[in-house]
Amino acid sequence: MLGDVLGEEQGEITGMRVLPSEDGLPAMEVSFQGEGTLLGSAAKDLGTYESYVRLDGTLFGDGQGIIMTPDGETITWHGQGIGHFTDSGGVNWRGAVYYQTAAAKFARLAGTVGVFEFDTDEKGKVTAKVYEWK
Repeated sequence: MLGDVLGEEQGEITGMRVLPSEDGLPAMEVSFQGEGTLLGSAAKDLGTYESYVRLDGTLFGDGQGIIMTPDGETITWHGQGIGHFTDSGGVNWRGAVYYQTAAAKFARLAGTVGVFEFDTDEKGKVTAKVYEWK
């Protein structure tokens, strides 16, 4: 069951790189940055994910990143998801994310599975929302 919203952010793609093909299908590395909130605190997220086109035309993505707060606390994350191309040239991603941190303020995240919506548009803008999966 989906629970509380853990965080939200808006940002942009900061870089893209073509990766070696797997079975002749395209593969990309995408980096992004965003700003928003995590557990009600201001946060900046920097991440990179690899996306692989699958035979059915969907994407599989595997990514990692770091979230930093203005207080200097850090949270790392690792996520995986499935992406679908939009008619306008973006990608809608849905998946799960797992956190790790030593920051007491964010200790709740260490045992939490997040379920995310991560959307990119044709201009490189990103929006994300993460919900707690109970």
